[in-house]
Amino acid sequence: MIRKPPLILPALWMAAAIAAPALAQPKPAEPLAFEVTSVKPNNSEDMRGIRTQAVGTRYSATNLPLGLLVVNAYNLPFQSMRLKGLLEWAFRERFDIDARAAADVLPDDLAANQRKDRMHALLQSLLADRFKLAIHRETKEMPFYALVVGKNGPRMPRAAIEEKDCVEDPAAADIPCHRFMGGQGRGLHGQAVSMQDLVQFIENWTDKPVLDKTTLLGLFSIESEGWVSMRQAPPPPAPSTSPSTAPVIVRPPSGDGDPSDPTRPTLFMVLAKLGLELKVQKGSIDIFVVDHIERPAAN
Repeated sequence: MIRKPPLILPALWMAAAIAAPALAQPKPAEPLAFEVTSVKPNNSEDMRGIRTQAVGTRYSATNLPLGLLVVNAYNLPFQSMRLKGLLEWAFRERFDIDARAAADVLPDDLAANQRKDRMHALLQSLLADRFKLAIHRETKEMPFYALVVGKNGPRMPRAAIEEKDCVEDPAAADIPCHRFMGGQGRGLHGQAVSMQDLVQFIENWTDKPVLDKTTLLGLFSIESEGWVSMRQAPPPPAPSTSPSTAPVIVRPPSGDGDPSDPTRPTLFMVLAKLGLELKVQKGSIDIFVVDHIERPAAN
């Protein structure tokens, strides 16, 4: 975690502290950390079993790639171009995690935004403790997409619920807040999402970081079609000179269709139907650089 610099005391306070050493200065707040954590490797071959849940004082994850835990902890898109230096095995190896915080760290009456911030801090501490993650933040001047409102205004209906109606662990009949389904292939599908949710989600498929410059507040209902890929696909591997003995794996259709189909709209066109635009600008972007990470020791 990045520690805040110490407060600079006014001269009068400093003089009083020197004259009366018995009046000790308060200790800085300790970094938030889970009271109990369990981290176990998951060797399942089924990537569809990924599940995370944060309810009350408990955080649990099943079959979760370590890389996904890192981006969750630092509030980044899951295919973020703002995360550098994470080793390949961290995207391949998966873990089951069960962690519990003290009741006063995540009390029931904590506001949703404060709960989210504290959960990020807890996950960052877990990564530092169990995976020895060392990470630092850099600020770089670079091009980015600014999401702005189009000249005719937004064309998205307001969500059926407001932020105060959002529940932490929605049941099947509840409207999930701040969650998108779909993606580049299937389109955008969110019943109660903010503009910050939108920029973070679409950045998974853009060729530049995306920042919200719309000034639109509240939750919206967003539905769209899929779009053609914005990122250039890697070149195919060179043909082998020897015949391959590896079995051919035939997978069922994903439902995404062909993302490279040129008849699909672009992301710019998809957003235009929502009354939004992406404009290229240049500015300061936060980049997270991993300095060190290890596989966890046994519980």
